[in-house]
Amino acid sequence: MTKKLNEHVRGVYIIAATPFEDDGALDLASTDRMVDFYLESGVNGMTILGIMGEAPKLTPDEQQSFMKRVFARTAGKIPVIVGVSNPGTNNLAAFAHSAMDAGAASVMIAPLGGLKTEEQVVNYFAETLRILGPDVPVVFQDYPQVTGVPVSVPTLRRVFDDHPQIVMLKHEEAPGLRKLTQIRAWPDQGGRRISILVGNGGLHLPQELRRGADGAMTGFAYPEMLVEVCRRFFDGDAEGAEDLFDVYLPVVRHEQQAGIGLAIRKEILRRRGVIGSATVRAPGPKLNRDDHVELDGLMARLDARLRR
Repeated sequence: MTKKLNEHVRGVYIIAATPFEDDGALDLASTDRMVDFYLESGVNGMTILGIMGEAPKLTPDEQQSFMKRVFARTAGKIPVIVGVSNPGTNNLAAFAHSAMDAGAASVMIAPLGGLKTEEQVVNYFAETLRILGPDVPVVFQDYPQVTGVPVSVPTLRRVFDDHPQIVMLKHEEAPGLRKLTQIRAWPDQGGRRISILVGNGGLHLPQELRRGADGAMTGFAYPEMLVEVCRRFFDGDAEGAEDLFDVYLPVVRHEQQAGIGLAIRKEILRRRGVIGSATVRAPGPKLNRDDHVELDGLMARLDARLRR
C-alpha cells in the first residue's frame, strides 16, 4: 500500500503532462516513457491530472486509464498526487476515493472557481472535506491566477487549522514571496506546520527556497534542474543552487508565457524524446514557425552552456 503524504514532505514533485497523439487521442505508450524519464531525473514524487495535465479535457474513462497507467509504471517507487478538482463535490469525492484506492498518496483540490468571499472558501473546504472523509490527505492548490479565487493568509491558516488532513500547500500565487514567508512563520506563532511546494514553472524557485519552501511542484521540461537545485540548497549550497538555476532561467522564463506555455513545454518534452507528440488537446495553442525557431535557439544556447 502506498504511503500517504504528510506535513514534512520536501523535494520535487513533478507536474506530469498528459501525452496525446497527433489526433488528440490519449497516448499511453508516451505515458510510460514520460514516467520513466521523471524517475530517471530523480524526482521525489509526481502530480497528475492537474491544470498542466489538461484534466478537464479528459473523459472520466480517460482519467482512470491515464491514472492507472501511471500507477502501474511508477510501481510504488515514488508517491503520486492526483488532482481531483471538480465543480461537483460528489464527483470530486468519488474520483478522490478511486485515486486513493488505486494507489495515490494524496489528492489535490483547488478552490472552486466563482467563490467570491473568503467565508465561501472556508465553507467550501469544510463541506468538501466532510464529504471526502478525514482519511484522505489533501494538497490545497492556491493558484488564483487561474481559479480567480484569491485566498488570504488568515483564511488559509483557518482552513488548515480546521482540517488536519490538509498536509500540503501548492503555493502558486504571484507575487507570492511575502505570503510564503508569513505561512512558514505559523509554527512559531502556535500554528500547524504544513509542507509547501511551489509552482509557477519554478520561476522564483531559489528565492522561494530561501523563504522556506520545501521544494517545487511544477512541470518544467528539465526536471533534473529542479532536482539538483533543491538538492544543492538543502545540502547548504544556496549559491550553487542559484548558479545552476541561472543557467536554465531563459528556458524557465520562456515556458511561463501565458496561453502558450504548455505547448512550449510539451514541445521541449517531445524534442527530448519523452513524448511522441506535443499536441495540446483542443481547444489549445499550437506553435508556429517563429515559435519553433525561437525554441531552437534557446535550447541550443542551454546545451552550449551546459557543455561549458
